[in-house]
Amino acid sequence: MIDNYLLEELATFAQTGTLAETAKQLNVTQPTVTRGMQKLEDALNVRLFDRQPNRIALTATGELAANEAAQLLAAQTQFVTKVQNFDRQQHEGTIGATIPGPLLMLHALKSQLPSHTRVNAELQSADNLVALLDSNAFTLIFTNQEISTPTVESRFIGTENLAVNLDQFMYQANQTSVSFNNLKGLSFVVLGAIGPWRDIIQKAIPDATFMYQAEQEAMKQLTTYANFPYFTSNLSMLDPGFRQQLKEDDRVNLPITDESAHMPIYASYLKTEKRRVATVIQMMGAQWPQ
Repeated sequence: MIDNYLLEELATFAQTGTLAETAKQLNVTQPTVTRGMQKLEDALNVRLFDRQPNRIALTATGELAANEAAQLLAAQTQFVTKVQNFDRQQHEGTIGATIPGPLLMLHALKSQLPSHTRVNAELQSADNLVALLDSNAFTLIFTNQEISTPTVESRFIGTENLAVNLDQFMYQANQTSVSFNNLKGLSFVVLGAIGPWRDIIQKAIPDATFMYQAEQEAMKQLTTYANFPYFTSNLSMLDPGFRQQLKEDDRVNLPITDESAHMPIYASYLKTEKRRVATVIQMMGAQWPQ
């Protein structure tokens, strides 16, 4: 059995290229690294290094060994993380989302969620959803993507419908609905963390300007003292702050008719956790706002 610290020294040397930098990164002395590399060569019974005066480099075998060492160390880290996440999820289910709407709904329903349920308020990247579920980092993730893998499946929950809130004196406000093209050239105040909605509005509305705000309070100040339009949806109406904001201003709330303004939302989970997440999924589906 080869000690992990020897694999770490080899992998670090492959990255840094020098014994001195390897020792520095690992917070050990250079002679310690030198002895470790010799010990690894003896254990493997191969030559890993080409040693020249004032120079040391990996042989072809050494490069292969360094690559394998890095993969083994990464696998061990993944093993520890997965086991720890699994153990935590036995006591505390974690729910996340790639879009803010379901998080608003979860917040509104928090008193009805199963005990020991934790909602992660930070939007997750759509690029690694399967990995987040497979590693047991999350029990349930809401997204606009349907996922089907050997380990993960999705269930349709409902549709998030986008609307725009316009000053009552704008000519578009006299209609019963609008298209993205009707909003051409306007300047909008938009919350920064809106997930895939960001790409949709930027691509769909010609010549528009978007003033992204990191905080909802900053957005509220702008919309209170200026007539910039802003977006809401059937899910954002679950937020008391948005409801109060709409009540206080005189904007006209108009649904957007484009197909891309109607986003299907899915609940994704490990197939092995299907029974465990069923309660939350059924509750969300039953109370999904139209």
